[in-house]
Amino acid sequence: MARNLLKRYIPTPAAIKSNPAFHFLGDLLHDPNLFHLNRHSVSVAMFWGLFVAILPIPGQMPVAAAAALFFRCNLPLAVALTWITNPFTMPFFFFITYQMGRLVLQLDPITLTAPELSWDWLANEFGHLWKPLAAGSIITGLLFGTLGYFSMQAYWRWHVNHNWKKRQKKRAGQKTKIDK
Repeated sequence: MARNLLKRYIPTPAAIKSNPAFHFLGDLLHDPNLFHLNRHSVSVAMFWGLFVAILPIPGQMPVAAAAALFFRCNLPLAVALTWITNPFTMPFFFFITYQMGRLVLQLDPITLTAPELSWDWLANEFGHLWKPLAAGSIITGLLFGTLGYFSMQAYWRWHVNHNWKKRQKKRAGQKTKIDK
């Protein structure tokens, strides 16, 4: 069930390997772990996809893809999870990560001036924001990534056990029909 659900939405390995934009990766895409849907591969992809999604960096998808290549986990899932932070949800996540960083670094809340579209405003205000935002993003990313990893491990284990018990009940029902 979980595997079938993921297979429905994740592109096939052949589609990814045949894409001309990825030819520069050469044989790296031929590692079967990048496309397998097993408990380990999906759980590690959950960690890296969620961790990178929380980081306030441009190019989250290539960073998640590089992590998936390096740690040999499910590439499409790691890249897809970075879209949790999209233009609509990003302000919420930035606010949460800023507050987390402010609490960890024990900083007082700052009052921002009205935003202007100038380099001077950006340089002055970003100087006050970047440390708590970076610290909070790393901590929150590690927290969400770890929760995603262990949640997927637990869900996968529960799902396998649940299906095993269903098959046992079905077999037991078939044996009693045969015995009668």
